[in-house]
Amino acid sequence: MTGFAARLLYASAALLGRLPWSWLLGLGDALAAWWRWRDVRESRVARINLELAYPDLLPAQRDELHRAILRTTARQVLETVRLWTRPHAENLGLLREQHGTDLMDAAIAAGRGVIIAAPHHGNWELLNQWLAWRTPLAILYRPPESAVVEAFLNLVRADAGHGDNGEGERVTQVRAEGPAIRQLFKRLNDGGVVGILPDQQPKAGDGEFAPFFGVQALTMTLLGRLASRTGATVLFAWCERVDTHTGHPGFALHIEAAPAAMSDPDPKVAVAALNAAVEHIARRDPAQYQWTYKRYTLRPPGSGEENPYWNR
Repeated sequence: MTGFAARLLYASAALLGRLPWSWLLGLGDALAAWWRWRDVRESRVARINLELAYPDLLPAQRDELHRAILRTTARQVLETVRLWTRPHAENLGLLREQHGTDLMDAAIAAGRGVIIAAPHHGNWELLNQWLAWRTPLAILYRPPESAVVEAFLNLVRADAGHGDNGEGERVTQVRAEGPAIRQLFKRLNDGGVVGILPDQQPKAGDGEFAPFFGVQALTMTLLGRLASRTGATVLFAWCERVDTHTGHPGFALHIEAAPAAMSDPDPKVAVAALNAAVEHIARRDPAQYQWTYKRYTLRPPGSGEENPYWNR
């Protein structure tokens, strides 16, 4: 039944994804307006995050950024539905610019393994499709609570039928769990490519605290461990919106070398460098970063701080 429900969900998404881009973007704007009007979870979380990350902004400035974030986030939701359900070759035509791809080519050719750190900035699902077109890779993901949603995500992210080059067969999805993570070490030691979303809050005990926009945030140590123990090259990658025409949006692919400190064997040094690098990317256009995620739920032990999202 799980597989059937996932395919039914996919069929519904595919119908929505066939709407013209102008309709989808308009629906996204309407969704954002509804989020603000009802002050739903996305609206509340984004507002709290902005209060924490941008305390010096005037209330009017923060409200303007809040509005822009919800608009971009809602559009990203509708964009992703289409990207998941349309041919990947068609989707990749949305890339207007590509920067730093030579860094990835050189890293793969070196044969020491490559870690792609992909922050929640721009449209990371389009990035996944570009990476799958470019090279076989393993993608680390945190399984959702719903088995149906997980089956749906596995379907849309690894369906070989949507790529002219059979991208789905080139993607291995790895759960963010102890036994499965050994696959990442093996792949990197074999010279392969691994993709990680580095700005997800890990479980208590699985990370270290480091500043993120001036606020202590529990941050994954896995990326640093993978890099320091395998000698793999770490690159940051993201697909940033650069324009939106009446017909469709446009994106720029960026690949940049990660700071050497991210591979430091000291986890505190590695996570501090990681957060600083993600923050640098997010500050390029704050409205394109995923501020609707509860990044600061867990607080440093002994700090006396409370979960900022509690009862809000």
